[in-house]
Amino acid sequence: MKKYKVGYTQGVFDMFHVGHLNLLNNAKAQCEILIVGVNSDELVKQYKSKTPVIPQEQRRLIVENIKAVDKAVIVETLDKTVQLQNFGFDAVFIGSDWKGNDRWEKTKEELSLLGVDVIFLPYTDGICSTELAEKEHKRVDE
Repeated sequence: MKKYKVGYTQGVFDMFHVGHLNLLNNAKAQCEILIVGVNSDELVKQYKSKTPVIPQEQRRLIVENIKAVDKAVIVETLDKTVQLQNFGFDAVFIGSDWKGNDRWEKTKEELSLLGVDVIFLPYTDGICSTELAEKEHKRVDE
């Protein structure tokens, strides 16, 4: 397995769960320094049309305190070429559930031209923040 100097991953990390932890631990295993972009509340509203349950600064603080994470920052764009300029990584880590997605295939092509690898990490089946929130709403409504 190739070891990268600086790795980067990005997400909402709302209602932090074991799938998030697995992603961060798997990413850190492949790089010396792991930088994590935490999507701002405004960015999440733009592309998901919903507001995160946990405010952005609290989400950043939670992520930053995970042992695998060297630095967590609030980010305002999904564009990884912009993030590359900001953070200078040589690998981007993303869950394997995004493999084959048009946006990620385009990102992979763009970053490869800049010498950056996109690594798809194993997705933790059966758990995501959206499903957890829906289950909680049903439980509360009952």
